[in-house]
Amino acid sequence: MAQQDWKSRLGVVYSTNPDFKYETVQEQEADTLPPERQRLTVRIDRRRRAGKQVTLVEGFVGRSEDLAALARTLKTRCGVGGSASDGEILIQGDLRDKVVALLTSMGYNAKRGN
Repeated sequence: MAQQDWKSRLGVVYSTNPDFKYETVQEQEADTLPPERQRLTVRIDRRRRAGKQVTLVEGFVGRSEDLAALARTLKTRCGVGGSASDGEILIQGDLRDKVVALLTSMGYNAKRGN
């Protein structure tokens, strides 16, 4: 199935060599640091969101699966929606104090930003 993925080969010229195999470069994800070594910053953001406030947790170093699991835990405990991508967790609403308290109780080094 991976060889039939045409979107990853969009810029490739056709080859007449029957033994040609298209290889994509896969980036290695960094291993997830233990919670006590993570330095997370919790801040509020209003940009590009029509004036609505969201809480951003930045600075997570690790695999995207671990980031998604942490985001799921925070969203569940806060009772709100959100998302996780590019090393950031987005929580809907201004919940900086609650998120910092949750992260420190989980063993993370979290500090409140602006």
